[in-house]
Amino acid sequence: MDTVSPPDTWTYALRLPHDPRAARVARMTVRAALTGHGKGEHLHAVELLASELVTNAYLHTDGPASLRLTSLADGRLRVGVWDSHPHIPALLRGPAPVDAEGGRGLRLVQEYADSWGGWALGDGELGRVAGKLLWFEVGGKGAG
Repeated sequence: MDTVSPPDTWTYALRLPHDPRAARVARMTVRAALTGHGKGEHLHAVELLASELVTNAYLHTDGPASLRLTSLADGRLRVGVWDSHPHIPALLRGPAPVDAEGGRGLRLVQEYADSWGGWALGDGELGRVAGKLLWFEVGGKGAG
């Protein structure tokens, strides 16, 4: 009888309070998950980019944030950060100007992630979920 082993997929989710230490907790969580699953080749990029998105959530909102780290079957790692503000930063909608005053962290996402994006989830009216989800992916087939 043949057995099929499941793909190496997993997800970790972390709810973060509005606290200046949230980015550090996110980095520690990413480090533990990737090290534990043998994904060390992506550690520095994922740790840096997740920290940038969590830091932005802290700086630009007054509510909690959530981090979701997912390993997909094709070797990609996807990181999503939710926060309570519905505005998608312009830098995630197109190339960042080199001389921009802000957004340096989002330029790192553009530079080091294989793909990225964001979804506005709404402003919480009519019982809908409020905020936005920003995400990025690294690794996988054909990724550089």
